[in-house]
Amino acid sequence: MTAETYPLTGSVQARVLRPTDAERMKDAYQLNRDHLAPWEPERAEEFFTTAGQSRVIASKLALHVAGSEVPLVLVEEDRVIGALTLTGIVRGPFLSANLGYWVDKEFNSRGIGSAAVAFAVGFSRQELGLHRLQAATLPHNAASQEILKRAGFDEIGLAPRYLKIAGSWQDHILYQHILC
Repeated sequence: MTAETYPLTGSVQARVLRPTDAERMKDAYQLNRDHLAPWEPERAEEFFTTAGQSRVIASKLALHVAGSEVPLVLVEEDRVIGALTLTGIVRGPFLSANLGYWVDKEFNSRGIGSAAVAFAVGFSRQELGLHRLQAATLPHNAASQEILKRAGFDEIGLAPRYLKIAGSWQDHILYQHILC
């Protein structure tokens, strides 16, 4: 195990995204395209190609080097089965980040999302020294809301028309976890 690989649950691990993951990410997004569509922004066709994923990865890794993002993939053996990302990392008096994640449809209801969010909480506190994590869910995403609550997140309010998801501006329930 390298310093960039973290056990989550069973044979599933989290690790930092790599440039060589473009093909695996393309496969994961193609497999989960319909599953993720109601929860994510609309994606151009290029997003679902290896070249498109190479560009996404390069952008995420540049933000990682700059210290404003931690892009992780959830892997089982050599297959990408999800993603866990800490974005908008702010230092100074705020010490905060936004949490996002998804799990492959074939791996839902196996505790992987819960393990990933619990990992993100510990990693954010211990490795990044953050004070606060924030997450947002669509009001009808009960599964993610339960995962966040089990991980110690508190609901802090409703953000009207917060993000453009599935082609329309949608309300989101905001959650936060105070880490220290």
